[in-house]
Amino acid sequence: MTQGNTTEVSNVAAADVRADAFVRARLSAEPLPAYPGAMPASLAEAYEIQNRAIQLWPDVVAGWKVGRINPPWDSAYGTDRLAGPIFASQVSYAHGTPVDCQVFEGGFGAVEGEIVIAAGHDAPADKMRWTLEEALSIAGSVRVGAEIASSCFAGINDHGPLVTISDFGNNNGLVLGQEIQGWRDASPASWKMRTLIDGGLAGKGDANSIPGGPLESFRQLLEICAARGLPLRKGMHVSTGAVTGVHAASAGQTASIETEGLETIYLRLLPAHPINPPSRSRPAET
Repeated sequence: MTQGNTTEVSNVAAADVRADAFVRARLSAEPLPAYPGAMPASLAEAYEIQNRAIQLWPDVVAGWKVGRINPPWDSAYGTDRLAGPIFASQVSYAHGTPVDCQVFEGGFGAVEGEIVIAAGHDAPADKMRWTLEEALSIAGSVRVGAEIASSCFAGINDHGPLVTISDFGNNNGLVLGQEIQGWRDASPASWKMRTLIDGGLAGKGDANSIPGGPLESFRQLLEICAARGLPLRKGMHVSTGAVTGVHAASAGQTASIETEGLETIYLRLLPAHPINPPSRSRPAET
């Protein structure tokens, strides 16, 4: 075996160990006091850890979260977006009453108001590059939503985007609100949102606060998924980024996402509970 092959096998084994540690921690709802091994040194390594964790997780991917990679990391890695999976059992719909959401005690938790784009068609598996116009053509419905960001590792956001990517992109759920009617003819600047924690204003903004807007996040997600051999499928939800910011929240708190002209999304944060691994489920029907 050549030295190059030895290094490759070693990296794969390390990814397995880290992915296994994250999955076990999440399934048991137990905090991770430290990062489980060497922190990833490249985007490829970070996504390899995530890929293996997805394979281990007892559910199917129903969508993706897109997060921002801030300076100076964006220049270092040549991109300003990252992605993480959203699983079928973690997708909920808001109907005017509080939605129970889970965050990991002893870890990290946050609430983010987001614009969510659903894929209206399957993305071709062999299409690696996407323009904004092409992304627009594959987009279906657009909704307001809330991402529940949570990790068993409290330092998930303290070590740069590669660590965030490696633990499911720091996602632990998505709550879908009302559809935005006529969204193709509207400006993201008109989608004004506020996030409140325990009734107090935590942040406000419009969807143009995301660099390039929600559609740019959707476009980049199409390319990220294609490069990983996981092309976006019809009906998958893409949470496009924190419009009002990332707002720390913990079990026992409440949150709400307000959008002008649409119903408010109400959230109740509960401690994450252990999961008995079921067979892989299918996305819930609306």
